[in-house]
Amino acid sequence: MSRIYIILFFIISFSIGCGKEKKIEMVATANENSNQTNIQQNEKRPDYAVKAPDFILKTVNGEEFKLSEKKGKVILLNFWGTWCGPCRREIPDFVKLQSKYKKDGLEIVGITLTSGSPKNILSFMKDWEINYTILTDIDENETQLVTYNYGKAIGQAITGIPTTLIIDRDGYIVKGYIGPRSEEIFYNDLKPYL
Repeated sequence: MSRIYIILFFIISFSIGCGKEKKIEMVATANENSNQTNIQQNEKRPDYAVKAPDFILKTVNGEEFKLSEKKGKVILLNFWGTWCGPCRREIPDFVKLQSKYKKDGLEIVGITLTSGSPKNILSFMKDWEINYTILTDIDENETQLVTYNYGKAIGQAITGIPTTLIIDRDGYIVKGYIGPRSEEIFYNDLKPYL
């Protein structure tokens, strides 16, 4: 019975937060303009960057995905749900980014939250022509644990989706957003790390 309450808590939390339009506070508190200049000139990560927690989830095809095995790639990590309108709005931009910059080391990774079975998610991916990695639970509620751990890492709970984080090649979270963004905004923030 307690599992039902946990699932209900996450569904309510995400549906309330779905569509918020602010940046993750931890990222927004630094002086972004001067840090962006330093990153571009010195390739130095921002002072507020934190190590991304490692995790293991499964792809919708049942393959194991471990974040730490992606070191050396720039990860755009997106917490989302198939049922979330603002999340759907971002999908075409993610598809374009993945197509254009995969050769430069970009890997877009979506973690589905309360989105049904892998079979249903795979069908959704085909309908939306998703060309990037989509992860789901291994057994039951691992995605909620990953969401919780990332909330702890960035200093605030992830309660709104889509929430998207940029993780640099060394595994540090360097930027984050709550709410949908455009291809242009993501690319401008990814560019110093590609």
